[in-house]
Amino acid sequence: MQKVGKAVKVQGGGLDSLLGKQVLLFCLNYIYAGELAEIGVDFVRLVKPSIVYETGPFSSPGYLDAQPLHTSTWCVQRMAIESFGLGK
Repeated sequence: MQKVGKAVKVQGGGLDSLLGKQVLLFCLNYIYAGELAEIGVDFVRLVKPSIVYETGPFSSPGYLDAQPLHTSTWCVQRMAIESFGLGK
């Protein structure tokens, strides 16, 4: 087994660097979009949340089918997040 190096925690990296920004969360069952407002131990909180059913081309502005949720905030379990990044 080869090891590339030691894992290092980067201060202000990962989800922390996206706090207050529009994010796109690819999760186990759904894709969520919204402003990342809080990062808890077990969850993240989105403001103005949507479920994205179809992203469309990533080069296009906006998503092809994003349905706003019925509330102003929504929590997503961190263990369900597969990948994340800046949203549109």
